[in-house]
This record gives sequence, structure tokens and C-alpha cells, in this order.
Amino acid sequence: MPHTRGAPYHPQTQGKIERWHQTLKNRFLLENYFLPGDLEAHVAAFVGHYNHQRYHESLRNLTPADVYTGRGHTILLVRERTKRRTMKLRRLRHAKSAA
Repeated sequence: MPHTRGAPYHPQTQGKIERWHQTLKNRFLLENYFLPGDLEAHVAAFVGHYNHQRYHESLRNLTPADVYTGRGHTILLVRERTKRRTMKLRRLRHAKSAA
């Protein structure tokens, strides 16, 4: 990925990073940290959670790590197959109970 620079305080170019900073502030201003190491550990844990565990709606409910490593397409295919199989089983169950 190439590094690009945007105009400072320009919402169209800085929106993502400003949203990220807002998320961090909202998360960490609720607690008191008495040692710098405590804050750094909590930030590292949050970044790990945000990138590897939290599903992002704008990424079609994938994690950023999945999209970045190229696993996103495979995950979406598996989800689609599971959805089709589930719908088929539900139709069969419904037909059995209605008969």
C-alpha cells in the first residue's frame, strides 16, 4: 500500500483517521491510567481487538486482518454456502411440520 498524505483538517481526506482517534478517545477517556505502561498495554490490546476480532460493517462483516491478508473472499464464500444450506434445511423442516 502506498503512503499518501492528505490536507490537514480536510474531512474528505482525514475522515478515517479522525474517526479512529475519536474511537480511541471515547474508549480510553472513561478509565484512569496511573502508569504509562498501563495505557500502552490497553491501547495495544484494543488495536489487536479492532484489527483481528471486531467485525466491520463497511468490510462486509469481516475483520481488517482478514481483508488485508486476502482471506475475505474465502470467508464470504463459506458464509454464503452455510446460509444456503441453512435456508434449505429450514424449508425442509417447515414443509415437514406443515404436512
